[in-house]
Amino acid sequence: MNYPTDVTLVGGTGLVGHELLLILSHLQQISTIKAVTRSPLGRVPPHTDNIILDFNKLNNYADVLKSPVFVCCLGSTIKKAGSQEAFRKIDHDYVLDFARIAEKSGAQKLLVISAMGAHPHSRVFYNRIKGEMEKDLRELKIPQIEIFRPSLILGERKERRPGEEWAQKLSPYLNPLLRGPLRKYRAIQARDIAKAMAIAILNFQPGFHIYESEQIQYIADQR
Repeated sequence: MNYPTDVTLVGGTGLVGHELLLILSHLQQISTIKAVTRSPLGRVPPHTDNIILDFNKLNNYADVLKSPVFVCCLGSTIKKAGSQEAFRKIDHDYVLDFARIAEKSGAQKLLVISAMGAHPHSRVFYNRIKGEMEKDLRELKIPQIEIFRPSLILGERKERRPGEEWAQKLSPYLNPLLRGPLRKYRAIQARDIAKAMAIAILNFQPGFHIYESEQIQYIADQR
């Protein structure tokens, strides 16, 4: 790929998306970031165009979103979405709509956040939807597709998630106990996921790649 390059990012108001937006806005290799959101970002980072649109009409904005790199940091919970149907719409349908625009526009790279345990045949609804999303992404003709499957994500969220708050408090004590094959269950900082994604954006490695949480942490620790 030629640098500097443009990046189209959806999900910049979320925990990882916000961190990635900040990192990319200070990289010389990135010329412009098209931050696609449903509501205004508030403070807009340098070199960032905040594109506000209706996610139900993404296909209407294909020309506006065109860029060599697409990044999807969309993600919700069933509780926050309100129902399983609404959750599927966000974590599967919107992601695929965005990815198909990337394919049609000739994007060279697509990066997507999934989740640990994602599998299309999982008995857990959350993991099954994530797995179905990954399965459908494999059908796309984009030279490089990177899937990131983090474990529990640590960081300051805008909304309260009591269960995660307890896990965040316990993670400094639990993480050192998770060794060997259990390392993939270690909680990971949102900024470290964003670091790993930024590194992937700057490195052209054709193919479909999946990074488990342990691998994401390893990549982030290299820079």
